[in-house]
Amino acid sequence: MEPMIVIKPGATKWDIRQKVWDYIEEKNLANFPRPVHNRIPNFKGAFAACAKVSELQVFTQTAEVKVDPDKPLEGARLEVLQARKTLLVPTPRLRTGLFNKITPPQGASKEQLRTCSSSQGVKDFSVPVGLEAKVMVDLVVVGSVAVSEKGLRIGKGEGYADMEYGMMASMGAVNESTVVVTVVHDCQVVDIPEELMESHDLTVDYILTPTRVIKTNCGMPKPQGIIWTKLDTEKLEKIPILKKLRALEEQAGKDVTLGVAPVVAEPDLHTGQPKRQTRRRPKQNMQQDAEGESKQEKIAEAEQRARQRPARVRKESRGDGDHEAEISKKGRGKRGENIKERGQEEGGGEAMSQRKLPLNVTTVYVGGIPAGLRVSELKTALREREAAPLRLTWQGAQHRAFLDYSDPQAAAQALEALQGLSLNGHSLQAELAKSQRGGKRSGQSSRRPRPSTGPKPKAPAPDTEGGTNENTEE
Repeated sequence: MEPMIVIKPGATKWDIRQKVWDYIEEKNLANFPRPVHNRIPNFKGAFAACAKVSELQVFTQTAEVKVDPDKPLEGARLEVLQARKTLLVPTPRLRTGLFNKITPPQGASKEQLRTCSSSQGVKDFSVPVGLEAKVMVDLVVVGSVAVSEKGLRIGKGEGYADMEYGMMASMGAVNESTVVVTVVHDCQVVDIPEELMESHDLTVDYILTPTRVIKTNCGMPKPQGIIWTKLDTEKLEKIPILKKLRALEEQAGKDVTLGVAPVVAEPDLHTGQPKRQTRRRPKQNMQQDAEGESKQEKIAEAEQRARQRPARVRKESRGDGDHEAEISKKGRGKRGENIKERGQEEGGGEAMSQRKLPLNVTTVYVGGIPAGLRVSELKTALREREAAPLRLTWQGAQHRAFLDYSDPQAAAQALEALQGLSLNGHSLQAELAKSQRGGKRSGQSSRRPRPSTGPKPKAPAPDTEGGTNENTEE
């Protein structure tokens, strides 16, 4: 069967995700939640596709089944419960552990089992399962954004399904005989180039769609454990169970060396209000920072910028976009921390001083960033195109970002890799930043001057989606 979506040669994982998400939206193939971008799509016909899991021979032979918590897999969770098998569901985003065992009430009716299979039921009828538990999972059901008939799989880009399987392999909960199944719409079955697959990527053995059951006969190996060099300390802080697993493997004598994440620099800490710019800062800020810029220079620049633009609220990112902190116009965080404290927490202070940048960097400007895009999504696209910078300055409210590279050659290679980049259906523009001041923060040195004519624009009303207060600046 010919794929509904044609993937062009040279496409990246992110290009394929965008193609699939755009197609599903354009053809109105999805149910709630919409839009499907940055999600595992809850496609129309998902329940019919999920019902096919009980037709697989491995399903009749298995005792314990792990099914991801995605909405389109609700039908698969129901099939497991109706068959009176043990249902394990990963903790969303692995925040509090690895698994939850779903325990329906004694003698539960089909309607009660349906409730247990929902996201709310997963919360209300679950018991945590720790790393020490003796679990043997015979069947794993995962969601996908795209999958090929050869068994190559692409998720939404955050790597949780891959990590979950690696963690299960580390704790002995899966082995080479464990079967992996994915449930997708027919349009999500596309041709995925093998060269896009990495050692940590999870492959699948069966694909269930509303119209087909596809046995992939995939010969690529599945993850044999956590590949620690693919992770960094930031990821470990967000997923405590990874820290616990790493400690256990370190005790067992395994190599648990972490990779190094690129430095993510944020815009300057001033709020843009003139009356606040001349306020005295703590004494420690009188010293020159890592880029050699004194406090007096920063204040002078900030005052100049304050006269040129309306007040705005800066949104900070902790690096992957999932946990965002906001600074209000009064310079207070949403939990009441002051700006200095928040800045140190989000990547400034000691962490920044430990990873000094070269004195001279070449900065690339990325514009056209769509509203709602997370910094983690941009970082994922940069990694996939092998264009990860030394430092990323995120200015999502202004629909732009600045990428610092070690030298002009590295920046030129990144520019070539970023040509044609599209995120959330929007084409991004990448070009060398107009100003190239060696060592300065790219977000400061590369600001475009505001037009001298026309009235000063008013900041739009705050966007309250996800609890974020964000004013857009031209």
